[in-house]
Amino acid sequence: MYDPLCAVACFRSLRNVPLQCSVTASSAGGHSHGATPSTTADCRANDSPWLTTLAVCIDTYCAPLNVPISKKERWWEISSTTSTTIHAKWSYVEALAQVQDRETLAEVQLTETLNSTSTTPRKDWEANYRTFAAFEYAESSHSRYAIALALFLLGTPIVVTLVGRLPYMTGVYERLRPYFVYPSLIGTYHVRPLPFSLGNVPLIGHTVFIAIFFVLVVVFSAVDYRSIQPNTIYRTGLYEETLLNFANRTGHMAYALLPLMILFAGRNNLLLWVTNWSHSTYLLLHRWIARVFTLLAILHSIAELVAYKYKGLYPAEEKLEYWIWGAVATVAASTSIVLSGLYLRRWQYEIFLITHILLAIFILAGCWYHIVLYYGMKWGYQDWVIAASAAWFFDRAWRFLRVLKNGIRRAKVTDIGADIVRIDVKGVRWDATPGQHCYAYFPTLKPLRPWENHPFSILPSSMLHPSCALSSSSSSEDIEKHHDHFKPSLDWVQGQRTTAGLTFFVRKSTGLTQALKSHHGLLTLLDGPYPNNPTEAVLRCDRVLLIGGGIGITGLLPWVKAHHNVKLCWSLKNSSDALAQELDAITGGLRDKDVRIGSRLEVAKLLEEEVQAGWEKIGVVVCGPGGLCDDARAAVVTAAKKGKSVFELEVDAYSW
Repeated sequence: MYDPLCAVACFRSLRNVPLQCSVTASSAGGHSHGATPSTTADCRANDSPWLTTLAVCIDTYCAPLNVPISKKERWWEISSTTSTTIHAKWSYVEALAQVQDRETLAEVQLTETLNSTSTTPRKDWEANYRTFAAFEYAESSHSRYAIALALFLLGTPIVVTLVGRLPYMTGVYERLRPYFVYPSLIGTYHVRPLPFSLGNVPLIGHTVFIAIFFVLVVVFSAVDYRSIQPNTIYRTGLYEETLLNFANRTGHMAYALLPLMILFAGRNNLLLWVTNWSHSTYLLLHRWIARVFTLLAILHSIAELVAYKYKGLYPAEEKLEYWIWGAVATVAASTSIVLSGLYLRRWQYEIFLITHILLAIFILAGCWYHIVLYYGMKWGYQDWVIAASAAWFFDRAWRFLRVLKNGIRRAKVTDIGADIVRIDVKGVRWDATPGQHCYAYFPTLKPLRPWENHPFSILPSSMLHPSCALSSSSSSEDIEKHHDHFKPSLDWVQGQRTTAGLTFFVRKSTGLTQALKSHHGLLTLLDGPYPNNPTEAVLRCDRVLLIGGGIGITGLLPWVKAHHNVKLCWSLKNSSDALAQELDAITGGLRDKDVRIGSRLEVAKLLEEEVQAGWEKIGVVVCGPGGLCDDARAAVVTAAKKGKSVFELEVDAYSW
């Protein structure tokens, strides 16, 4: 940051000395009062006393530190005039050569015009040297803790995944899951929100991660500060120094969270491909990172405000552009947190999404200009904003490329019952891989909002053909709202000449899905496929138990062909009898199933039956209403703690 520091201390000791070419003017910006000399870079570049005095100071105080001349020359070229484009008329060595007799030189008088080569008082140089050494250490500490925080968030999912693949660790993880991975923090609430839509309760494993994150934030914000008094930067004393050091620390840590906050929210989060953590987990962490980012931004703003009021500079400082943009970022972040509540997401998801994106743009713009207008591009704070913008750009660009690859499609939309439609998209050849989904755009449904899209589980149309020995299907409900569902049907395949295509079944809800109605050529764009939950562990089980409720059956059907030993358990209301008939050609071919119309599944009893059957490792996949998902999770936790069988649980609740 300051290299060589001895030269920086010289410059700071001399920078306010009036030169013959300086202009005295009233200071602006509120940083000082009265008449002060204004010295331009061109003035410094051509003022001989300034150049020789600065050179003598550097030679005097850098010599004991054995600073190479080459390093002094590099610093001189870019810093001696305060401009990287206006260079001094002499190099450092040339300026030093102008001084013949140092013994007769007088000391610099800070309030008098510099008319001849002078020496710099040691006490002034030492004060600046100690101050900037401490400031450099503080900035380095801020960077270290900010990077450490970012590495914790980025590296923990990778490390946990890799450790789980080490020899003998599989058994350890299996014993820990019923206690730390599967259970909810509060009762059986997880997919179901807390009363009054207060939010979704994290699992214990999530809670441990979030708690460690919070502890690190608190510790990193509170440790490793050094005080230097008297201080030539924080001139009013220890109080100002402490406040502004804390403000810088919290600000830097907030900037470090920006890239992770955006990365974890993306569909094309690279960590989804290199770890076994689900998309829903990363979205949950995205929300908590955003909350901590906002908290740090608020603390940074408060500390700065108090410090500048203490110095008497606040009324003028708040009018400066860098301050205004910082306030924009803080207000935008705070507003985004308030508007991201579960109630608004469920009530008007499209409004939430638009405001969320707009506020994110204001956050990035505010963070960028807050730094660039104050520091320029010198100290690397802007790199965090660049990284965050790059993560966002990559996600959006990759979405666009996926849509281009899949091409422009036309879909046939057919009404199935009162609130369900079937969407057939021809010509797309995707595998029926469980745990995957895609996003479908229907630009002509709402021409004023063509960007709206909804997620669908991947269901190749060929799986619905009567010729399939074991058919399967998939579901999806709105990944953010968790109540739009998609289902397959069997009545369209006659006369088909190709098996290429996708079929979605959608339960009409609010927003985009409500506008779906019969159509023979609906413009459709597809973004996908994407992974949802990891499937490898379940597929390695001896037995897979599929538990579905209502339309959630469609999220389970891809598993039927993915594993050789499955049992399907499905409960649905009497009013959904038509759905049962639609899927009878698929479910009817299953040898081991339990379909109940008008009654609920007893999940604990189902699990006990599998344990009594002697299966050593049982995979449980649940898809359905929030109550069923949470009850199944609780039942798996209870059964797994008994230790008779090992359970692998995946909940496809789409409650993101």
